[in-house]
Amino acid sequence: MPNFKEDNYRRPKWLFNSHLETIYPALFRKVKIRAPKHERIPTEDNDFLDLDWYRNDSDHLIIISHGLEGSSDRPYMLGMTKAFINKGYDVLTWNYRGCGPELNKQMIFYHSGATYDLDRIVEHASKDYDKISLIGFSLGGNLTLKYLGEDRTRPDKIESGVAISVPLHLAGASKRISERENFLYSRRFLKSLKKKVRDKAVHFPDEIPLEKLNQLNRLSDFDDVFTGPFHGFTDAAEYYEVNSALFFLEGIQTRTLILNAKNDPFLSQECFPYTLAESLEKVTLEAPSQGGHVGFSTSNDAGMYYSEKRAVEFVQGED
Repeated sequence: MPNFKEDNYRRPKWLFNSHLETIYPALFRKVKIRAPKHERIPTEDNDFLDLDWYRNDSDHLIIISHGLEGSSDRPYMLGMTKAFINKGYDVLTWNYRGCGPELNKQMIFYHSGATYDLDRIVEHASKDYDKISLIGFSLGGNLTLKYLGEDRTRPDKIESGVAISVPLHLAGASKRISERENFLYSRRFLKSLKKKVRDKAVHFPDEIPLEKLNQLNRLSDFDDVFTGPFHGFTDAAEYYEVNSALFFLEGIQTRTLILNAKNDPFLSQECFPYTLAESLEKVTLEAPSQGGHVGFSTSNDAGMYYSEKRAVEFVQGED
């Protein structure tokens, strides 16, 4: 399917580079939205997932998944939620294991391909709805695309998917974020992830090699020592290869939009599979020249961001 034109989005003039586009909404955007109804559901391995519900008595549910070290209350999550509840949809946002207000029970936490937890969310919510759409940001976008494309049973009620700022090729994206210009992002993520491991080690002191933490300077190092082995993979290389959404796009049979800005500082060239996208019947790749990572700001923060506008249009069938 042909890509959208690359000039559909123009950033505000004061956000004059990709880093400002990325940082400004993360730090300064404020979204006013009604309080959600919280719910905690169990998982099959005696763990739990925390959910936030925004109900409008709609028959169409939007399930939104956050990014690396994010949570359901981040501005980009609230902005997307607000865009859809203002259109009358029901919205469900959720926190990955260890990303909510309480540390999860098991030694594992979450990762880019943990579709078993997304499936648990869908299974739990789908019984009350006629239609479901899935939206994911960054890591959550990879999770969403992998879920839609892998060989598994999914409810027929899932009618569309949207993935924003997606590291489709995990190895390439990991290398990209470790470049010098992205040092601040990488350091921030590592600091948060290391704290999570230290907190986890209190409960699993014999299983977690804390002595290795200080040797980790890149996200790929963390994935090599912790994310990969914690979740059944030999190392970071196997974890990236098995879970990259790029390798699941051809299996997607649900109308799906991928929105990746060409100037996204987190994404490698492999995250823009133009040739492959042209051959896919159900997947559309839109790659504006601007947008940053989970950015797509507008001049007026009270209005919908471009990513929110495009998600609503796509879910409504306005391809």
